[in-house]
Amino acid sequence: MRSLIPAILLPLTVAATVNAQTPARLAYPVAAKGTQVDDYHGTSIADPYRWLENTDSPETKAWVEAENRVTFSYLATIPERAAIRDRLTKLWDYPKYFAPTKADDRLFFFENSGLQNQSILWVRDGNRASRVLLDPNTLSADGTVALSTTRESPDGKLLGYAVSTSGSDWQEIRVRDVDTGRDTRDTLKWVKFSGIAWTRDNKGFFYSGYDAPTSGNTLTNVNKNQRLYYHKLNSPQTSDIIVFEEKSHPDWIYNATVNENGTFLIITVHQGTDPRTRLYYIFLDNPKKPKIDNPLVRLIDRFDAEYDFVYDVGDNFLVRTDLGAPKGRLVSIDINNEQPNHWLTVIPETRDPLQNVLAAGNNLLATYLQDAHSVVRIFGMPNPNDAFRGRRGPGGQSGPGGQTPTQGGRQRGDDRNARPERPEPTTAFGYPFLGELPLPGIGTVDRISGKPDDNDVYYSFVSFLYPRTVFHYDLKRRVNEEFKATKLAFDATQYETKQVFYNSKDGTRVPMFLTMKKGTVLDGNNPTILYGYGGFNISETPAFSPANLVWLEMGGIYAVANIRGGGEYGTEWHQAGMLDRKQNVFDDFIAAAEYLIKEKYTSTPKLAISGASNGGLLVGAVLTQRPDLFGAALPAVGVMDMLRFQKFTIGWAWTPDYGSSDDPKQFDFLRKYSPLQNIKPGTRYPATLVTTADHDDRVVPGHSFKFAATLQAAQAGPAPVLIRIETKAGHGAGKPTSKQIEEAADTFAFLVRNLGMKVALPQ
Repeated sequence: MRSLIPAILLPLTVAATVNAQTPARLAYPVAAKGTQVDDYHGTSIADPYRWLENTDSPETKAWVEAENRVTFSYLATIPERAAIRDRLTKLWDYPKYFAPTKADDRLFFFENSGLQNQSILWVRDGNRASRVLLDPNTLSADGTVALSTTRESPDGKLLGYAVSTSGSDWQEIRVRDVDTGRDTRDTLKWVKFSGIAWTRDNKGFFYSGYDAPTSGNTLTNVNKNQRLYYHKLNSPQTSDIIVFEEKSHPDWIYNATVNENGTFLIITVHQGTDPRTRLYYIFLDNPKKPKIDNPLVRLIDRFDAEYDFVYDVGDNFLVRTDLGAPKGRLVSIDINNEQPNHWLTVIPETRDPLQNVLAAGNNLLATYLQDAHSVVRIFGMPNPNDAFRGRRGPGGQSGPGGQTPTQGGRQRGDDRNARPERPEPTTAFGYPFLGELPLPGIGTVDRISGKPDDNDVYYSFVSFLYPRTVFHYDLKRRVNEEFKATKLAFDATQYETKQVFYNSKDGTRVPMFLTMKKGTVLDGNNPTILYGYGGFNISETPAFSPANLVWLEMGGIYAVANIRGGGEYGTEWHQAGMLDRKQNVFDDFIAAAEYLIKEKYTSTPKLAISGASNGGLLVGAVLTQRPDLFGAALPAVGVMDMLRFQKFTIGWAWTPDYGSSDDPKQFDFLRKYSPLQNIKPGTRYPATLVTTADHDDRVVPGHSFKFAATLQAAQAGPAPVLIRIETKAGHGAGKPTSKQIEEAADTFAFLVRNLGMKVALPQ
């Protein structure tokens, strides 16, 4: 491997004026090409813009400033930009509500009056008037400090919350007294990818964190060796107890949950983004005085399937799993006799993927995906003593077989590592199906909350034309009613969403949502945004965005393709888009574009493709594979260098989905589609607007920097290749409203110019 001492030529040129009818060739900043060449298993790969990975260097900062000057100078020449921004601001200005959670007699919920940069956390004590508990807009002048996690204590008297700055994944956990609205002395730093799990004595909580960095760049350093800690209130972080770590597995990530009555700490172990998990627990004994240092029990100690703890009935854990059920099922596992041939299937697998299960009001609410939209089914849950003859503590009967802990099982605290070979799971009985939660239509239940001993369930529902509305459902009376609803300055009755199905390259049937104005003429002249993701078992279900409403008013069609790699049809759908099958994802997206063109919804000059993060990779890959098919491309915070992504922050965690160039076989298929390495000089690429942020420590901005510099140098056609680099922002979470509006206005203005749109927006 040859090293590179980066150099850049200064000063850097600024954009030329662009004419709407005959675009002039832009003068891009001069990016020096280095001599970096890497050897991958005998194959030499040049990386001339390696120096752009160093986001702190003066050379990179100068390049960023120059690129932004070019981009914003170009955007300033688009007359419609100001009107688009004004309309976005007007439509964004509506009250936004989120489903509440309940602790004791208090309700905690977020609201946003309309244009507030960050939503405000409110609390309501019983029947009293609601009051502001935490306003993150007061934490910074520009709204770039955001709440990333909140969790109220079981008695509702304390709030654990985490803040992030400028969009970083790094969190700082603080604690607020709910009665006084003041913070305690508790402050925990260097927390990342963590929740907050309170003990039932309300005196402390579990969280996941890392050692404080001692060198390097905190926004690009690799993050490994996470630990699970217990923090006792009013004590310094230095005295926090390490509850669990696995030094021999530095890539393990831990999620902690304390069960409803406080007797178990449940630890879900993740290996990167692989959905397969391990399930451990610690018996805390007395909820009023939990024993944090009890031995760890490795209940399920293999990464062979997904295991999601739902609820405990006696000594039986209800767990959602896809072991032996690719679309998921709910099983009861006797923790003293955990082999799968002793499991009881209480909610069997169906044709629809089981997403999650909530125990509430002596019922189980199971959320499914039915062709990529939500369905919630309600099941009865028997009395624990009748169902399992359950017991607490050692001794006595354990489950339907009546075995003692020493018959085929083990005492709590017996930390065995040797595991028996797993026989096939069996199905024993099911909980009674009681009906479905009445939803307003085809859409997404994006949050649902409730307590096992409470009949009140709150959920929020959204769709492409239906803003988030919060409902209250009484499980005892079976009554469904609006809890918080909003009204927009937008007539949704003029528009429609429909679902179509098309065939991919290999004949696979793929669904796609299309939202447009009613009566749209299918003549191939409709500007269209095709959005996709296709990875990490993440499902793209109907979602609401005020920005998309403006796009519809501009005469556009908004299309979402439910391509493979996601979780829309369960484990097999995800696996069909992983590793050496990743090309299926790109083929599905290309086929979606071809369908839209064939059916005359749009045409190549009117078609833009959009995606973020893994979706940015999607856009980058299909852009390089089929540059002739699209009129514009919008890759956002994308993973563009598939040969080096694992070398930064949490990138190594994505290897279960992607593979790694460190492996010779995986290098071969990664190289074939990696966007950066497949840009070909002398090619006519469509108009491209790359977007990223300088504080993105999830997908580091070097990906987008190198991709944009390479694409600019390779562009043989007249279409612009621009990069918009947001400052004091990250991967997207917690981005202030003002920045969201500005970015959407710039993106739509770019499409107006490059898709040849004529826009007349409402005033």
